[in-house]
Amino acid sequence: MGMAADDESDAAGEPSAVSVAGPEAEADDGRPEGFRRVRAALAALGHPHVPVWLDVAARTSQEAADALGVTVAQIAKSVVFRRVVAGGGQPEVAVLVVTSGDKRVDEKRVAALVCGESGRLARADAEFVKARTGFSIGGVAPLAHSEPPVLLIDRELFRFEEIWAAAGHPNGVFRLAPADLPRLTGGAPVADVVQQVP
Repeated sequence: MGMAADDESDAAGEPSAVSVAGPEAEADDGRPEGFRRVRAALAALGHPHVPVWLDVAARTSQEAADALGVTVAQIAKSVVFRRVVAGGGQPEVAVLVVTSGDKRVDEKRVAALVCGESGRLARADAEFVKARTGFSIGGVAPLAHSEPPVLLIDRELFRFEEIWAAAGHPNGVFRLAPADLPRLTGGAPVADVVQQVP
């Protein structure tokens, strides 16, 4: 999720409705495990922005944008699908698309990129998302998953200098530049994966 200039930012440059959970915080500071896992992964990767804890849960892109005082387009939303291979001989794999909050994922485009001829893309329910990523819907981060997903980054995010992404919990978010995503995700490709408006 990305941050624009905000009149309600505090002196540290963060919106006033959030709490900064920096590296000085204890490893077990009472925050949920998913949030702590993302915080640790970002620190290990040398990311300069520590996750922040919102005073309200932001399960949708609009809720996150409202809480942060940014546009919904600056929210890097995570959309999870299941890749199903015909014949059932292979386990279903999570496909994570990180896209701009104002865009709708084009499932046919995603399927063409990740499924091949013997696979198909299916919707992922809350149980599948939690089991495969380790995060609940509304808090799926682009990194620190319990099982590595097939991951695609939507090119539309690169419209902005800064965006905001989920940090492992609906109350957790972190700031980044779109160009940080490939590095933070181990080289996930950038692709055109959203529906085009005629």
